[in-house]
Amino acid sequence: MSKLLCSLLLSLSVLSAPAWSAPAGDIRQTGFVYCVSGTLNTFNPQMASSGLTVDTLAAQLYDRLLDVDPYTYRLKPDLASSWEVRDNGATYRFHLRSGVQFQQTNQFRPSRALNADDVVFSFARMFDRNHPWHNVNGGNYPYFDSLQFSDSVQSVKKIDNRTVEFRLNSPDASFLWHMATHYAPVLSKEYADQLTAQGRQEEMDRQPVGTGPYQLSEYRTGQYIRLARNPHYWKGVPRLQQAVIDLGSGGTGRLSKLLTGECDVLAYPAASQLTILRDDPRLRMTLRPGMNIAYLAFNTRKPPLDRPEVRHALALAINNERLMESIYYGTAETAASILPRASWAYDNDARITSYDPEKSRAALAALGISDLHLRLVVPAASQSWNPSPLKTAELLQADLAQVGVRLTIVPVEGRFQEAQLMAMNHDLTLSGWATDSNDPDSFFRPLLSCAAIRSQTNYAHWCSPAFDETLQNALLSQQLSGRIDSYDKAQQILAQELPVLPLASSLRLQAFRHDIKGLVLSPFGNASFAGVYRESDKEK
Repeated sequence: MSKLLCSLLLSLSVLSAPAWSAPAGDIRQTGFVYCVSGTLNTFNPQMASSGLTVDTLAAQLYDRLLDVDPYTYRLKPDLASSWEVRDNGATYRFHLRSGVQFQQTNQFRPSRALNADDVVFSFARMFDRNHPWHNVNGGNYPYFDSLQFSDSVQSVKKIDNRTVEFRLNSPDASFLWHMATHYAPVLSKEYADQLTAQGRQEEMDRQPVGTGPYQLSEYRTGQYIRLARNPHYWKGVPRLQQAVIDLGSGGTGRLSKLLTGECDVLAYPAASQLTILRDDPRLRMTLRPGMNIAYLAFNTRKPPLDRPEVRHALALAINNERLMESIYYGTAETAASILPRASWAYDNDARITSYDPEKSRAALAALGISDLHLRLVVPAASQSWNPSPLKTAELLQADLAQVGVRLTIVPVEGRFQEAQLMAMNHDLTLSGWATDSNDPDSFFRPLLSCAAIRSQTNYAHWCSPAFDETLQNALLSQQLSGRIDSYDKAQQILAQELPVLPLASSLRLQAFRHDIKGLVLSPFGNASFAGVYRESDKEK
């Protein structure tokens, strides 16, 4: 049994235990219900590759050193009140806020405020392979592993109680942006020390303690997560006592709950439901440009998909315009690059692959490809980058059938998708990526670098030393123009090799009941519950 699968089964077997239970009360009087599809494998975003933990929970449970303004896309202070860049981008020093309190639970009562020891612990655990906590609960940190931070970070050092310094082996112009992602939460070293003394280290990632606006109250596997407000939250006490994340329904079931009032917020509604949502006077919607990409990944280690010319021939068979009409209903734009158009490094010369089934058939025949049968792994649940993955797969199946290619659809859920993809039995996978970073490195390296194969985020299993070198050159430059030149070259390499076929960059959609206020949707795919309230509510 693989290490990944063992870790998965362990996670699934232990996550059902509740932390501490707050009085539920009438949710409409004390909180709100947030309905979303997804499976939970860990409460620690450090150990997640995407999904519910990163998109929904991280902003509630944890804070990080830096944040990203959802309107200007610029970095702003969070747990670090200020920072300095030294040695031409090879050294970063953060100055921490004073008086930030960690959450209190029945299992843990912090005796001090956040300090530099907590920051050093949080990042040394990930970056130092010899750290005593590195291998707890599997030792996989997919996002930072894909960036090779264990090799690029020389040290994480406490200067004093409120100052932490990161030294890198070479300059990295993207470093601050990676510190601002939800994959980089600050954990409590005091909590870790307590768990070590009790021999219960594995609880760190399933009984979370952070500094965020809400804390875990109760979790029922596959049903719901109840969060209770953190009364000591450093930005101010959240307005609602609790939030319930409903995991129990998918698709039309979640829409029905929104219409009947069982759900107050519907995350990632299907684009086909927009007419219903718009026509109901009891509902409101938020639409924002999104930093995300949906793509079709070819398994480049498996013949005949190991040949770029075969990948290009298959791409000609995909009717992307029909995907836009049938899946996104005008809420997305066809993608020409793995970077969304909102990225400052987007190549304006990038061209969308044309739809030409006759040319596709002719190209496949010229390559000696006939009677081709492919397996497509596809997530069963809606995603932030694709509201209807299974329907998308069916459209791809029909497109490829027109050029003589048989496609078998293999629906999977949660971490089982990663297990399937890393087993190398698939030919294609329908996937996507959304990040809370405006830096292009947050797309390129996690999805397509050689290191990302080992970190299990490179589903194409594609490794190009020339591509990796181009990305590295981009990191060495502190000049935006130099980085843009490198990323233009990277996009040209991808256009030639086509390890993945970009499909769409979608708007971020969110539907909610008319009395729900203060839920600010980020283009990066997450939203804090801290400012949410009901219009008719009095302060509770």
